[in-house]
Amino acid sequence: MFVVDSPIGPLGVSVEGDTVVGVRFGARPGPSAAHPAVAQLTAYFAGELTDFTLPIELRGGSDFERAVWQQIAKIPYGEMITYGAIATALGDPSAARAVGTACNHNPIPVIVPCHRVVGAGGKMVGFGGGLDRKRRLLELEARVALARAWG
Repeated sequence: MFVVDSPIGPLGVSVEGDTVVGVRFGARPGPSAAHPAVAQLTAYFAGELTDFTLPIELRGGSDFERAVWQQIAKIPYGEMITYGAIATALGDPSAARAVGTACNHNPIPVIVPCHRVVGAGGKMVGFGGGLDRKRRLLELEARVALARAWG
């Protein structure tokens, strides 16, 4: 694992070869690396990158959790979707809480953007990295999306 400094604190990034297999909030400061993940995460936090092109492997989790993570990966930059909408997309509108649990178990946050999943009515609820980090990630994306729209 290597560490990427970010405005939301150090991120521990686990890789196997070129493939990202994990991102962890609150990593202890440690070694960095000349890896594409460093460049892409740095560019993301600078507002220069809106789509990660890193190879990832979503490991672990139940079939349902993996399905949730795949849905989350499709959420466009700067947009939000509710837990209930993901549950509905997966065929079980009553599974919003289970979607929240799956988001909390996301092994590759930021890159697989679980911060873009919000409660009903856009309410800011739940996030494995803490609500302050979620808010900051959403604010970053909203700022960048607005700047790009207005050129």
